[in-house]
Amino acid sequence: MTADPETRLRADARRNRDQILAAARLIFAAQGAEVPMEEIARSAGVGVGTLYRRFPDRDALIRAVAVDNFDRVLRDAKAARDEESSDWDALIRLLHQSMELQLSIQLAMVSPRALAILKSDPGIKALRDELLVVLSGFVQGAQAEGKLREDVATGDVAMLFATLLRQMPGKNEEVARMAIRRCIGIMIDGLRAGANEPLPGRALTGADLDP
Repeated sequence: MTADPETRLRADARRNRDQILAAARLIFAAQGAEVPMEEIARSAGVGVGTLYRRFPDRDALIRAVAVDNFDRVLRDAKAARDEESSDWDALIRLLHQSMELQLSIQLAMVSPRALAILKSDPGIKALRDELLVVLSGFVQGAQAEGKLREDVATGDVAMLFATLLRQMPGKNEEVARMAIRRCIGIMIDGLRAGANEPLPGRALTGADLDP
């Protein structure tokens, strides 16, 4: 049996939307949120008219990508919480998955335009805040386990993401990915409890990240 025309139309619309979101996610992560909409449509393999029918303006597209990405990352974080044997292991798993976090961090803290959208959208803020709650649980739990240094807090870990996960300059993707993996390894060593040098100032909390 073949699907009726209305079902095929819905499937096509969904596929176009998914392709646009996937293309926008990659392009925003690599180049920021100000990339021409025509470039996003071309990368998604759809016409500009199709893109604008799904997302009437850039802000609508940024908002949809942010919701989609935060939701995916939040699911990953909750899976790490539920499946790992310790909060430290869950945190390390999330750190190693952090290349997927790249866009979330950029949308949340790097892109001024996206930041303005996040501030004005209660749904996106709720997802972001829930992700910070899960991350905070990892941080506090790993400290209770004696595996994470005591003089850091959730904001410190989030800011490390923001610092390390900016796209590395250049076109060699293999080198960029290797560099990120190496930086994550260095970051994990710096977060591990032990004979660490004291950090300046005070630990940053999730509230410190609020605009």
